[in-house]
Amino acid sequence: MQDIYTQTHSSVESLEVSKVLRNTYALLAVTLLFSAVCAVASMAMGIGYGASMIMSFSSIGLLWFVLPRTANSSKGILVVFAVTGLLGAGLGPILNRFMAMDGGAAMITQAFGGTALIFFGLSGYVLVTRKDFSFITGFLMTGIMIAFIAMIANIFFQIPALSLAISALFMFISSGLILWQTSQIIHGGERNYILATASLYVSLYNIFVSLLHILGFAGGDD
Repeated sequence: MQDIYTQTHSSVESLEVSKVLRNTYALLAVTLLFSAVCAVASMAMGIGYGASMIMSFSSIGLLWFVLPRTANSSKGILVVFAVTGLLGAGLGPILNRFMAMDGGAAMITQAFGGTALIFFGLSGYVLVTRKDFSFITGFLMTGIMIAFIAMIANIFFQIPALSLAISALFMFISSGLILWQTSQIIHGGERNYILATASLYVSLYNIFVSLLHILGFAGGDD
C-alpha cells in the first residue's frame, strides 16, 4: 500500500513539474518575442537614454513590488509582459548605438547567439542531469550584492576595467541563476511559472546586455 502511495505521489509530482516547465518556457518564449518587438519599436522611435532609464527603474519597481502580489493570478501575466516590454524598449538606445558602429549588427547577433547558447546549454544540463543547484543560493546572493556595490562605485569612478568586470560578473551570476531556477522547478522548489518566467527573463536580459558590453569593449566601443 505504501509503495502504491509513493508511486502515485511521484507521478503527481512529475506531472506538476512538467506542467510548470511547459508553462514557464511557453510564457518565456512569448515574452522574449514581445520584448524584441518593443526593442525594435524603441529603436525606430529613437528613444533616448533618459527614457530608457525611466523604463528600467519602472520595470524594477514592478518586479519588486507588484509581481509578488499578483503572481498567483492572471494579473501576474500582465505584469510580466509589462516588465519585459519596458526592459525590451529600454534597450533601444543601446542597440541604436551598436547599429551605428562598424560591425555593430554582428555584435548584436553574437550577443543574441551567445545568450541563447548559454541558456539552452545550462537549462539542458539541469534537465538531463536533474542536479540540485540549491547549494549555490548563498553564492548567488553574495555575488549579486558585490555586483551592485561595484556598479554603484563605478558610477562615481567610471573605470573601464571595472565596468568590464561588472559585466562579466553579472553574466556569471545570471548563468548561475538559470541553473538555480531550473533546478528549483524540477525539484519542487518553484511551482509558480509566472515567477519562474520573470526570473529566467531577467537572467537572459542581463546576459545579453553583459555580452553586448563585453563585445563592444573588445571592439573598441567606449
